[in-house]
Amino acid sequence: MVVCADKNSTMLGLSTAQLQQAGASWTAQEISQQPAIWQQLATEFTAIEASLRSWLQPLLALPNLRIIFTGAGTSAYIGQTVVPHLINKLPLPGQRIEAISTTDLVSHPQLYLTAEIPTLLVSFGRSGNSPESVAALAVVDALVAQSFHLMISCNADGQLARFAKDKANCALWLLPDACHDRSFAMTSSFTGMLLATLLLFAPDVQAFQQATLLSEQVLLQHQSIRQLAQTPCRRIVFLGAGCLKGIAQEAALKYLELTSGQIGSYYESPLGFRHGPKSLVDGQTHIVLLKSCDAYSRLYDQDLQQELQANGRAQAITELDIADWATLPDSAMTDVWSAFPYIVYCQTLAFYKALQLGVTPDNPCPGGEVNRVVQGVTIYPLPETAAFARDVVLTAARGNR
Repeated sequence: MVVCADKNSTMLGLSTAQLQQAGASWTAQEISQQPAIWQQLATEFTAIEASLRSWLQPLLALPNLRIIFTGAGTSAYIGQTVVPHLINKLPLPGQRIEAISTTDLVSHPQLYLTAEIPTLLVSFGRSGNSPESVAALAVVDALVAQSFHLMISCNADGQLARFAKDKANCALWLLPDACHDRSFAMTSSFTGMLLATLLLFAPDVQAFQQATLLSEQVLLQHQSIRQLAQTPCRRIVFLGAGCLKGIAQEAALKYLELTSGQIGSYYESPLGFRHGPKSLVDGQTHIVLLKSCDAYSRLYDQDLQQELQANGRAQAITELDIADWATLPDSAMTDVWSAFPYIVYCQTLAFYKALQLGVTPDNPCPGGEVNRVVQGVTIYPLPETAAFARDVVLTAARGNR
């Protein structure tokens, strides 16, 4: 793990002493270390790739396989980010791929699970101890005849990891320990699990290298990001579409968490923003636009950007654009890979905003209103009523049409 032991060293432009005084050491480290951690993760993957693929390939040969990417909170947004990229990459027609949060699967299983369709649940978890994430495993096993589980987690001692032990229908990928963020907010864990998913389901060596280099460039921009965070605002909006809508959602949550809810934080797609949400824009609203790599999709981003600039109501409009950042040769970068430098930028922006507000990033809610691993969740046993069973059967029938 990268550490900041030298009192003269800095991270994100702040000395060890400054970070310690601000209660920001872990968060600064876990944001800064990400490009190095990604390289470590990719290297370690080569040692386990064969065993993971040998487990996965027979499942991908099932003609009606359903893959659900799931998690709670930030972990759920990994699926929201990758599914638009993976949806056309499944090997067989008739297979389905979806992102459904554990918080939805556990509370409304009859709406989301299809008893007669083979289902692979890909579960993400930093600690692997979120109550809903653990419960989702049991719910899927109880309600789906052929269920399989791939756990991607950062904690060898977590319940997700323990669930996978000695079960033929389960596989576990434990990420480097440095991905198990010690700070409140998920940073290295989010990008680590996102990268792991892409390495396994849609590897692209060139895109990975470029995403890493661009993220390193973003971290070198920390001074300008810090200056932007100093500008007072009352609310912030992150806009992105396709794969980048999941990143906009994660960026909004990161900002909300690290500022301890002092700044109202929202997300939308650029086109969706006009349909009502745009009414929140005023002179104290900061808008961050995550521009698509796709030339066609960018037309819609640019239209909204021009409209917002012409209107002049927003306090600030920040445009994140891979085309402006890249000092690399032209390539076919796609939105799912631009997600890495974009979220590093947004993490850094939220970090500096917390400092500007006097919030301690490592523990922004010292009163325990929100916890690093969610607390207070009661998991109830599945009902055994005939009506509930009928709902599951009807869902299966609809899924087989």
